[in-house]
Amino acid sequence: MLKPLNDHIIVKPASKEEKTSFGIILPETANKEKPEKGEVIAVGPGKFLENGTRVAMSVKPGDKVVFTKYSPNEIKVDGTEYLVLSESDVLAVIE
Repeated sequence: MLKPLNDHIIVKPASKEEKTSFGIILPETANKEKPEKGEVIAVGPGKFLENGTRVAMSVKPGDKVVFTKYSPNEIKVDGTEYLVLSESDVLAVIE
C-alpha cells in the first residue's frame, strides 16, 4: 500500500464513464481529461510549519473530494490507478 508523506493525499479517481444518446457506454479512456473527483485512500501526517509544528490534515480516508484538474500525479500500483496530490489542491469535500 502507499503511504503518503507530509501533506500529500492518495486519491482513487472517480470513474468517468459516459453514455451516448444511443445507449453506448464510452469508457473513461475515450475522454482524455483527468478526473476532478475521487475518494481519498490515504493521507500523510500533515505539513511541517517553519516553527517545527505539524498542521493536521483536513481530509481523511473515505472522503469524496473535488480537486484541481491538472494538479495530480498519476501512479499505478498493482494495476490500479491512483492520484497523488497536495492537500492544497483539494477544493472541496463532497458531503
